Amino acid sequence: MDSTRKFGKYRVEREVLDEQRLEEVTQRKTYADTHPSLTERLKDSLSVMSSLPVLYWLPKYSVWDYGMPDLISGISVGIMHLPQGMAYALLASLPPVFGLYTSLYPALIYIFFGTSRHISIGTFTVLSIMVGSVTERLAPDMDFLKRNGTNITAELDITARDSYRVQVAAATTVLGGLIQVVLGLVKFGFVGTYLSEPLVRAYTTAAAAHAVVAQLKYIFGVSPTRFSGSLSLVYTLKDVCSLLPHTHLPTLVASAVSMVFLIAAKELNSFLSPKLPVPIPVELITLLEKFLVGNLSSPSVPDVSLFGEVIGDAFALAIVGYAISISLGKTFALKHGYKVDSNQELVALGLSNTVGGFFQCYSVCPSMSRSLIQETTGGKTQMAGVASALIVLITILKLGPLFQELPKAVLAAIVFVNLKGMFKQYSDIVTLWKSSKIDLMVWLVTWMSTLLFNLDLGLAASITFALLTVIFRTQLPTYSVLGNVPGTELYVDIETHREAREIPGVTIFRSSATVYFANAELYLEALKEKSGLDISKMIIYKRRQEAKQKRRERRAERRKNGLWEYLKGGDPDCTSIGWISELQDGDTTTLGSSSEDTLSHDLERVSLGSLGKWTWDIHSIIIDLSTANFIDTVAIKTMKNIFQDFCEIDVDIYMAACQASVVEQLELGGFFTESITKRRLFASVHDAVLYCQNHRGATSIPRSEPSVVSICS
Repeated sequence: MDSTRKFGKYRVEREVLDEQRLEEVTQRKTYADTHPSLTERLKDSLSVMSSLPVLYWLPKYSVWDYGMPDLISGISVGIMHLPQGMAYALLASLPPVFGLYTSLYPALIYIFFGTSRHISIGTFTVLSIMVGSVTERLAPDMDFLKRNGTNITAELDITARDSYRVQVAAATTVLGGLIQVVLGLVKFGFVGTYLSEPLVRAYTTAAAAHAVVAQLKYIFGVSPTRFSGSLSLVYTLKDVCSLLPHTHLPTLVASAVSMVFLIAAKELNSFLSPKLPVPIPVELITLLEKFLVGNLSSPSVPDVSLFGEVIGDAFALAIVGYAISISLGKTFALKHGYKVDSNQELVALGLSNTVGGFFQCYSVCPSMSRSLIQETTGGKTQMAGVASALIVLITILKLGPLFQELPKAVLAAIVFVNLKGMFKQYSDIVTLWKSSKIDLMVWLVTWMSTLLFNLDLGLAASITFALLTVIFRTQLPTYSVLGNVPGTELYVDIETHREAREIPGVTIFRSSATVYFANAELYLEALKEKSGLDISKMIIYKRRQEAKQKRRERRAERRKNGLWEYLKGGDPDCTSIGWISELQDGDTTTLGSSSEDTLSHDLERVSLGSLGKWTWDIHSIIIDLSTANFIDTVAIKTMKNIFQDFCEIDVDIYMAACQASVVEQLELGGFFTESITKRRLFASVHDAVLYCQNHRGATSIPRSEPSVVSICS
């Protein structure tokens, strides 16, 4: 098909545009016109419609079109909330009922403030594990052993321990929610972009390993020692293995049977999904024999004194939760053709956590499995979240008294089976090996650091390493000299394209990364290397030549004066006739001959051969800044130095293809002067080339047809 493709042509005829002329033609707006004031931005961010998206979509809600799909979807998701909420509460080291609270209150808050129509807010594996690491660190079992007088017994005060762990989880959640709200209000929604997809997938994969190890004690019915800090996963796994001879067989059998049943039922669900209006609630069926809940929790103020001890964990929870939320939200928004506001999502998630924390909930974010169910079962709006919350509410109020005790072995089995999708992410290693070695390094470092350093330190180490890879790539970009594609106005790397032709007398230089403080010095060195000009040596050489030329001129002037005195019949000051013999011997410099000029010219070529290209072979250098999206003060100083240094050796410098934001930063940085004006900036590389041809070498440079370009029609 490609061999039969037809190509069209277009011809454009216009004047060569430098930046000053471009601004005149396009009537460029001022900085104040394009950047609203702080007052206007605060007014927009605090407007009722943007702060309460429910006021936008609820008046337009059609019960006839959306009511039944949202109801079916909400019931399906609500049924999933029940077993997941209780099972994931174990990961947070909290009583199962608090998992149901977490599935109720935050979901109701999100309905009013969220902008995604398909994500299901509630408990999530990774956040549950992160909360569990905090609660167990600040409320270890050893601190709640019962005292009998002065003696400490081996009996554990479970009620006191769980009560304090709930306080720790609530305080951490409220603080994390407040952090999210503040970040959202200051338009810091882009913070989630620092968690790249390889990083998030590796982090959740390692978190799944932590979840598995945390549930082994329930699967085997053993009581291993609780470890914290770095390598706690290794120590816990070692302790569990040492206790395997003491496995409680009935518990192990119940866990194994539950896992087999769950896996088989989930596979059956996948097979019959096209024919089923809603998925079979296999987790709930597994729990039907026994499960415990209680009454609704009453609001209470969290223990503010704990904020100082959990601020690091709260920040990690805020960032990870938001990253998962915005990635899922944007995925569904793109699929269904609506927009998700990243800053409003941050505020919505923060309010869900903050309000939820007052009702003894722990940190929430959307779950991939529940969100997929909400979307695939026909959910249209956030009203599906209302239906799912009602299911959880009814369970808490009406069904709780029917059950007495929750089988933790079965809940652990539910956790195991639900982690299956995360363990499939190990296939990322093969994919990344083929596509990007650097992303693979990010994946492996994230996975290893999260396993060894725990979730909080692992996240910090992972983000640090990911940012270092960005800095590394911007510090060592690809530098290239561009050549013209004959018959077009296109310019490509002459080293990677055979047909690219270098413009005589003009060097076009481009970096694959923006210029900033970390690579500005390297940028200057690369420019010197690619241009083949050793500026410092050439400046010294030029000054020496200028000094020699001045000495020749002074000597020539003295000789001319002596000859004039001689012709007048006087006695020249030289008194000797050596200068006359020099003239007779052939020193005709002052007589207009070009023989010495020719010899001097050849000597210069020999001397400059050690410095690279001839100075008269390059008269202009064009810096292509099309890849630069910002420029800082260090880079501006570097650019000034480039202009000044190359001017010393009579090489003109021009810049091309600057973005408007870069031009603004150049203006604010005081880059433009009387000698460096906007006439040195051009709209495109080709504009700059044409100017150089007309200005410094039109007669000696073969001209291409710049206005005829082949394109796909």
